[in-house]
Amino acid sequence: MNEPLIPDNPYLLLTPGPLSCSKGVRAALLRDWCTWDSDYNEGVVQNIRRRLVGLTGQPSEEFSAVLMQGSGSFAVEAVLGSAVPPEGKLLILANGAYGQRMVRMAETLKLPRLVLAWPETEALAPEAVNRTLAEDQAITHVALVHCETTTGILNPLADLARVIKDRGKTLIVDAMSSFGGLRLDAQDLDFIISSANKCLQGVPGFAFVLARRAELEKCRGLARSHCLDLYDQWREMDQAGKWRFTSPTHVVRAFLQALEELEAEGGLARRQARYAENQRVLVTEMRALGFETLLPDGLQSPIITAFKYPGPDFDFHKFYLKVKARGFVLYPGKISQTDTFRIGSIGEVYPEDMRRLAAVIREVHSLT
Repeated sequence: MNEPLIPDNPYLLLTPGPLSCSKGVRAALLRDWCTWDSDYNEGVVQNIRRRLVGLTGQPSEEFSAVLMQGSGSFAVEAVLGSAVPPEGKLLILANGAYGQRMVRMAETLKLPRLVLAWPETEALAPEAVNRTLAEDQAITHVALVHCETTTGILNPLADLARVIKDRGKTLIVDAMSSFGGLRLDAQDLDFIISSANKCLQGVPGFAFVLARRAELEKCRGLARSHCLDLYDQWREMDQAGKWRFTSPTHVVRAFLQALEELEAEGGLARRQARYAENQRVLVTEMRALGFETLLPDGLQSPIITAFKYPGPDFDFHKFYLKVKARGFVLYPGKISQTDTFRIGSIGEVYPEDMRRLAAVIREVHSLT
């Protein structure tokens, strides 16, 4: 009976999400909410929607927020299945597992499509996209991942958006691992997709889509799924002020707390600076220990960093368990060509945590 309601976590999650949250966010999960009550719908849901649009820097007359039950992939599929008309054609740009996941979604939805792929360690190239759009006039929509957490690579979103918008195409951006942690210029973006449990430092349970109202209007009647109908979800939230189906109330309230904490931290600029410093300290310390990054610094995001195995006898699972026992959870590799593991820099994590991690890895690596 004397145990605290929210005990300290036994370890930090150094992953791309779910990630370590603040005690304030976890505490916000403890209250029950009614999905029909105005305290929840106006005080929490609509408050969140307004704050999310504010983070885009775009006027609310032009942009709107749609919250969607499920993981970030649910929201990606909702956009792909609701935005591309039968007579349209989707170009998917892929240089990692999450770009390829969009390919799988498009196949399942039977969308007319073209895939333009790059190696996992190369950034998406605007000039190649421009050539493809010039050659295939049937393309109406382009989908890409901003930060590919397969490797931690940061794709050149501003340059890609400029090319795509100059060609008059609708741009769908999976900003799952970047929105809220990196400042985005949303001026040329039509759909921005992210999740509660990423850089905005909430907990898993729902995702969201930030989109131009004009593009959302075009989605009417196009959805290939009843539950993942982006237009119907948006109209219900705009007109009735609530979710169409039962929402993850506790998670939603915790997300409002996370947004309030973002504001208290100093906004996106301060958070981006913290994440960048986390990643800088991490890489400096890991290189000093003899670990090599997969990507050159010029392609690397401050979100998650892939490190090569230090030798052929390296056993990541044993390494992982030893590091976990000392207070840190790392992430296995996902790249197909090279043996790697990954360390995230986001969440309620600070540069001193990266220095503590380095001390642990120094000890553990000397034991292997």
